[in-house]
Amino acid sequence: MLSFFAPSDTTDPACPIHAVTADGLEETLAALDPEAGAWAKACGFKADAGAVLLVPGDEKAVAAVLFGLGKADDPARPAFLTGRLPASLPDGLYRLATFEGDLSLAVLGWALGCYRFERYVKPKEKSLRLVMPSTVDAKELESLAGAVFMVRDLVNTPANDLGPAELAAAAFRLANDNGGHYREVVGEDLLTENYPLIHAVGAASSRAPRLIDFTWGDETAPKVTLVGKGVCFDTGGLNIKPDSSMLLMKKDMGGAANVLGLARLIMEAKLKLRLRVLIPAVENSISGNAFRPGDIFPSRKGLTVEIGNTDAEGRLVLADALALADEEETDLIVDMATLTGAARVALGPDLPPVYTHDDTLAADLASAGESVGDPLWRMPLWAQYDKLLASKVADVNHISSGGFAGSITAALFLARFVENTKSWLHADIFAWVPAEKPGQPVGGEAQVIRALFEVLKSRYPA
Repeated sequence: MLSFFAPSDTTDPACPIHAVTADGLEETLAALDPEAGAWAKACGFKADAGAVLLVPGDEKAVAAVLFGLGKADDPARPAFLTGRLPASLPDGLYRLATFEGDLSLAVLGWALGCYRFERYVKPKEKSLRLVMPSTVDAKELESLAGAVFMVRDLVNTPANDLGPAELAAAAFRLANDNGGHYREVVGEDLLTENYPLIHAVGAASSRAPRLIDFTWGDETAPKVTLVGKGVCFDTGGLNIKPDSSMLLMKKDMGGAANVLGLARLIMEAKLKLRLRVLIPAVENSISGNAFRPGDIFPSRKGLTVEIGNTDAEGRLVLADALALADEEETDLIVDMATLTGAARVALGPDLPPVYTHDDTLAADLASAGESVGDPLWRMPLWAQYDKLLASKVADVNHISSGGFAGSITAALFLARFVENTKSWLHADIFAWVPAEKPGQPVGGEAQVIRALFEVLKSRYPA
């Protein structure tokens, strides 16, 4: 069990946490010890969302905790509001005595609020635990927290310690620990095995580009393939980024990190599917052999691609990986990528756009995202914008002419490389929290994978 939980059958005394809405505050205070109710009123506790009040007991101990949920019908209440508790409480053992809402989300919020990225600093010592409620699926909740922590750790690790080889090592460990079959195609072998776009993007770096490829599960089960953009650092190439845009480019492998997180959930749950994970892992660098604007390359699919801008490298490496995924009969292909700034302009950092032709998948995913607090928004694969990718000298340009609909045209480019699969989904994620929120510290973040796991769990139950 994770260190910040205690088993549900523990006999150790635990301080009660009363999570209460503003509407139910009076009733809760009336049920408490009169002195506790008087203390809350004296302190002006109004149960505002995220407010924490420690109710004192004997010998300077905390007798109870009041935690505000705000208005009962507030649509803006963060899904992981309970993630504020770990930083607000002194060391000790706690239990959720009362809670109005989804108890599993509340407990997951606690776990996510305990996350710290402390690889490069002295860890802060804190002994804080929550009794796992007996009605919560502890095994799945710990798996969810573990997957999110893994994604965050990968995205938060700077590029000097996480390049293509190190990302591949993380993928190998995950596959090996779960009995998967792993292989890599590295460096010049990418050309031999026909991955010209992956090779072109990664050729300028001293750190060899590679294609990570592992499988897991029964070969006769329905096939699900996950493709993640693994650009471990993106300078922008010869279309070099300004320093303000380059600062966070260690997170440009966020798609790969999230794919690995989802793969971990699938394997730990032992879903009845045949899983394949494909990650083109590269560093988009600058040197004499860097690819250039105006260059034309073949792709694995056979389409020739004109390079419009070397800073749009993610869709290039995904194109070869998607073409490979599409070569076998697959029920579902999902690709995840920190692909466009246009997606953030349209929907902000919290709401990743997803693209699919599959109406049923889109509806199921939207419903799952709402239920598990993993928001997303379907955007259109608007066919009339496809002409914006026209090239006079190649089959396709990989960026659109003009500045409109950047996220949509990126998705339309990727769609050209997926023709045979039954269903395809593209998620243009941010994989980063720019301003701290409950349960979500500033830094790398898992997006869409919990919603996807809910859908896969219902379709391919263990």
